Amino acid sequence: MLELIDVSFEVEDISGTKEIIKHINLKIDDKKFVAITGPNGGGKSTLAKLIVGIEKPTSGKILFNGEDITDMSITQRAKMGISYAFQQPVRFKGIKVKDLVKLASGENISVSSACDFLSEVGLCARDYINRDVDSSLSGGELKRIEIATIIARNTELSVFDEPEAGIDLWSFKNLIKVFEKMHKENQKSIIIISHQERILNIADEIIVISGGNIETVGKSEEVLPMLLNGVDGASLLRRGTEGCKFHSEEE
Repeated sequence: MLELIDVSFEVEDISGTKEIIKHINLKIDDKKFVAITGPNGGGKSTLAKLIVGIEKPTSGKILFNGEDITDMSITQRAKMGISYAFQQPVRFKGIKVKDLVKLASGENISVSSACDFLSEVGLCARDYINRDVDSSLSGGELKRIEIATIIARNTELSVFDEPEAGIDLWSFKNLIKVFEKMHKENQKSIIIISHQERILNIADEIIVISGGNIETVGKSEEVLPMLLNGVDGASLLRRGTEGCKFHSEEE
């Protein structure tokens, strides 16, 4: 279980101290698929970075399976079983796709097994397995490769920051199936930051964050209609596949 206790996060800018996350208290149970949404600038990505250890709270505590991880690094949290997929994936010059997937799995898996993970995210394995994870890959390709590494890791908690950003329409539809399969078969916890209605629709719970505060927490079937029918619903969510690219390089 993940628990945030009175967590706040502040930064300094030219106008002084700015509070990004404000005294958040939150519990995410094991095996839950949770979607976090809200207006841009509301604190969603910052909350994700606090959970995985990229940022540290100004105050409060973060517990994972009952252990205080507040001051632990992203590496220490990764070893405990927390994975993170960036909104803008990292490029690794000199590392091949097959080696990255093998490294993520934590085992000396075969090339065939590595190919299976790539196939799950809709990549033709023979075209990518020996590619370098560098600027020769498009943003959408990098995104899918990164998600393949998260699947390979199979950790207790996987956090995805807007996984639909920059990918094509076909890949978006495929990602929905990937997340459904992860949740159903792996029985691990998933947190996804997203504005996409179709992603929110398959989540167990939805958390709405605005202005650094948690505005709403509830079951998807209860919260989603409120977002779609509310005053701000049209601007908050992207209906269907709106916002996805309709093509990508090297499909």
